[in-house]
Amino acid sequence: MSRPAPTGRRSVAVTATAVLGVGLAGLTTVPTASAADPGHASGTCKTQNDAVGGWTSYPQLLTELERMERTSQGKVDAFSIATTFQGRDVMAARVGTGDKVALITGAIHGNERTGVESLLRIVDQLGSRGDAATQQLLSEVTLVAVPMLNPDGLELNQRVNDITWDDVVAQNPQLEGAPPAWYYRSGTTRSSAGFDLNRDFHPDLDYVPTAADLPGNTVDPGFYLNAESQGLRDLYVDLHEEFGEVDVVVDLHHMGPCSITTGGPQDGKPITVTVDYPPLGVNDGAAYLEEYPLLDQDKSRRYALSVMDGITGSYGAQSPLAGVGRYVHFESREFAGQGRSAFALNGSASVLFEVRGQSNTFGQKMKGMMTTAVQTGVLSMLTAMADGTVETLDGDDFFDYPDYGWDTVAD
Repeated sequence: MSRPAPTGRRSVAVTATAVLGVGLAGLTTVPTASAADPGHASGTCKTQNDAVGGWTSYPQLLTELERMERTSQGKVDAFSIATTFQGRDVMAARVGTGDKVALITGAIHGNERTGVESLLRIVDQLGSRGDAATQQLLSEVTLVAVPMLNPDGLELNQRVNDITWDDVVAQNPQLEGAPPAWYYRSGTTRSSAGFDLNRDFHPDLDYVPTAADLPGNTVDPGFYLNAESQGLRDLYVDLHEEFGEVDVVVDLHHMGPCSITTGGPQDGKPITVTVDYPPLGVNDGAAYLEEYPLLDQDKSRRYALSVMDGITGSYGAQSPLAGVGRYVHFESREFAGQGRSAFALNGSASVLFEVRGQSNTFGQKMKGMMTTAVQTGVLSMLTAMADGTVETLDGDDFFDYPDYGWDTVAD
């Protein structure tokens, strides 16, 4: 039978909601926690094709970050970590002065936009609020957000970035004659050619791509072929040098629109947000420990749990905003080329968010709900970092959360 949903672990969520005012008026226009998700209460899944209206564009991102720098009176620092092949800056925003570091990315897949909205809200909130609780959090935690890691793909509304294999070879002459990396998509037009950036990472942070390693495969590390992944790697290294470690790396994504919760109080209803720790193969990535002994999968599960407890504790059990579960994670799944895996192998906790539906799947109401759920989860995690709660959690409790039909476990 499926594992039941958890009960009783609510301290993380209560703290986050009370301290940071998740969902306060002015930060969000979504419905209250008791409002119904169309199609959710009846267990059905209704979708629409809503194009991409209402989401933050790249020019709007630049405008918003400039505004936050100005209005926060120096609390928010926005800066570029890379320049894409098409000439767009990959922007980061830093807020907080604490010794605990959270690095969070959105839109590594250009057609997955909720992370952009959530991170802009969070940075704006932390940079603008002057209450004692927020200031206490910022004195303990430094947040570095990269809201739009793939601006070229986002502007084209596609998963991949915008660069051809020939462009990459021109930048890396040592790859002349090598086959393209397996995660390169040639595309049907020039602008649809590019890379799945979420496969372009390597745990060896000094790795330089070589022709002999190509094309690679799904279980191998990536090759740092793109400015976007190189920039995030360099940012991670800089933060590691500054603070001694990066406590957690979080990656914000979208998934399919109609996955159904199995077990728990929302059994049979569409799942809203799923969370995961790094997929590194059997026995919790045991094959990597000799070369990368800092890997700590339980640490990642504790951070993931702080997210899940925060979301479920902030809303009523039947609210679609509280529809949280575990992302698909068969023991054999192995993706060392994902950023969350590469950074976990270097000792950071690593957490994946997957909200249901793509950017054009739902209308404005669903967009707001998904953005708020992610905002609540991230702020809950930051609060748990600040007050130390995340260190007291039991990582095994992560498995008490329901899945969406992929993991049936007998008693």
